[in-house]
Amino acid sequence: MKIFIDTANIDEIKEVASWGILDGVTTNPTLIAREKRNFADLVKEIHTIVDGPISAEVISLEASGMVEEARKLSKIGRNIAIKIPLTEEGLKATKVLSQERIMTNMTLCFSPAQALLAAKAGATFISPFIGRLDDISHEGLELVRAIKQIYANYAYKTQIIVASIRHPLHVVEAAKIGADIATVPFNVLKKLMKHPLTDIGIDRFLQDWQKLSDKEKAF
Repeated sequence: MKIFIDTANIDEIKEVASWGILDGVTTNPTLIAREKRNFADLVKEIHTIVDGPISAEVISLEASGMVEEARKLSKIGRNIAIKIPLTEEGLKATKVLSQERIMTNMTLCFSPAQALLAAKAGATFISPFIGRLDDISHEGLELVRAIKQIYANYAYKTQIIVASIRHPLHVVEAAKIGADIATVPFNVLKKLMKHPLTDIGIDRFLQDWQKLSDKEKAF
């Protein structure tokens, strides 16, 4: 499973890229707004850091406007994936962009039916929002399982990006299901590598090391 970071913060992207595990980035208008920078300039800077797919979302609600925005954003680099809402107009735009070989990420997916339509329209990625479903007492990961089965049934090439991740268990369960990608907030990525026994083990090793003489420590 590929790991994307769900942020528009340059420092967070650079930090996770330095770990050697980063495969891509997803952004949205809310994340962009937090950075208080020009949208295009910010996406261009992310492009200089990350080689993998970078999702940038359109603002238009009509297909023609979505396509126009997408064409401009795609000029930043071939790895720019255009985030498009899962609406009728979004499907129209996705069909056009898929024919132009511009990557698309259909976002705000909350049902298997939506995911099926996105794949038929030629979406490169589909983003089921599992955390938001959990918030209203629906099991978000069940949506991922259903999409995985539907796509396997018909050999759709659309990749599943598990989105709206709230905690490390979401990431682990997504991997067990076989999702193609998980897009994860910075704070959750930090938690993924944490385990109390790891910290205890390091402390114990260092305490034992300090018991050695300087001569014994030399190497």
